[in-house]
Amino acid sequence: MVAFMSQPLPSRSLVLVTYVIYALHAFSAVTGLLTPAFIITAFLTGWPSLLAVFLSYLNRHAAHGSYLASHFDFVIKTFWLALLWLIVSGLCIISFIGILPGIVILLMVGVWVLYRLLKGMSALINEKPVSIT
Repeated sequence: MVAFMSQPLPSRSLVLVTYVIYALHAFSAVTGLLTPAFIITAFLTGWPSLLAVFLSYLNRHAAHGSYLASHFDFVIKTFWLALLWLIVSGLCIISFIGILPGIVILLMVGVWVLYRLLKGMSALINEKPVSIT
């Protein structure tokens, strides 16, 4: 017989911090959607997202072993991959590849960021880990 090992329950304050992190990222992304800025640039450069990434790094150790650990890793990975694609887009825009492919990349990454935020928030509401991929 195999013993079932359950994950420890995170503290209520850590759950609240995770909700705040998603809310900060969502605020930045929506700001990019509602202003002339792109979603991706608002997500990466807005103070709410920068604060959210800082809080994620600060609290990820406390979440170790709980379902929240995946959420902290998820938002950190989302931020850094979005930054990488922003750089790729910028290189496209300033190189011979052109402005149009660069803008298409920006738009696609913006949609990807929104998708990941919704996916993560949905898993958090259901008290489930979020897949990192």
